[in-house]
Amino acid sequence: MMLCNSASGPNPISLKFVTGSALKKPDWLKIRFESNSNSYHIANLGKTYNLHSVCQSAHCPNRSECWSGGTASFMIMGEECTRGCRFCAVKTNLAPKPLDPSEPENLATAIATLNLRYAVVTSVARDDLIDEGSNHFASCIRALKRKQPSLLVEVLVPDFKAKRNLLQNIIDARPDVISHNLETVERLTPFVRDLRAKYRQSLEVLRLYLELSGGKIITKSGLMVGLGESESEVHQTMVDLRDVGVEILTVGQYLQPTSTARHLPVKEYVHPDQFKKYEKLGYDLGFKYVASGPFVRSSYKAAEPFIQKILESRI
Repeated sequence: MMLCNSASGPNPISLKFVTGSALKKPDWLKIRFESNSNSYHIANLGKTYNLHSVCQSAHCPNRSECWSGGTASFMIMGEECTRGCRFCAVKTNLAPKPLDPSEPENLATAIATLNLRYAVVTSVARDDLIDEGSNHFASCIRALKRKQPSLLVEVLVPDFKAKRNLLQNIIDARPDVISHNLETVERLTPFVRDLRAKYRQSLEVLRLYLELSGGKIITKSGLMVGLGESESEVHQTMVDLRDVGVEILTVGQYLQPTSTARHLPVKEYVHPDQFKKYEKLGYDLGFKYVASGPFVRSSYKAAEPFIQKILESRI
């Protein structure tokens, strides 16, 4: 949601996007948000502790399902991103508000009230800061671990421009899973993501996390489809991710956040059968876990028992 790239590939300049989408949403993409006591509790946590739920900020279609089960993903370092990706609903600001020094403890306290075994923490990009927010992110991870030593923590991180010292800050805080999304195929990257990061740079980020952890960390990445990519391009992207050691993959349908010119229109509503095909392809390539479906998002079903089994076997 906050990560950005540019790419090389077959003449991407010829690609054209138009404002708004004329495509009719198919029946399999219709979902209704339903609130319950857990929904209100998680929403109120944000107000009480001055936190931002990415479930709300990114307009995630799975809010009802996840909140009903008492799980949520929190977004730290504010609700304004210094990047301007064209798929993302998060606000853009080149000079966001200063970081909240009380956020790490507030986050840990809030998540502790949910009695989770598995928590997901993500953030906006903060190119305005000297360390791009990596030390603050690390403080949040440490606060979570102090408050709940048995808590499994997945982090969905910005690229930190692939600077080894900034990536090391995250590694040193000892999260259980580090996720960094490629978002789309290489050819489409300059149109979909902010130009301050690159497809190959994101692959290097994922490779470095594995290297810096001595091969102990589990890395994860996510893709959106429906932006005009081909099946062969998705296949190549999966190969690229496996080449840098990524073990967990999510594939979901891109949904246009607004009809404004800032956000790209949907080029295709990918059929569920194609998502099943991507799932099989991912497993054939050696991913240990693949979540592929129209409503899948990068943190969706993060607490899947199979993923927890992988993590717990390495603790």
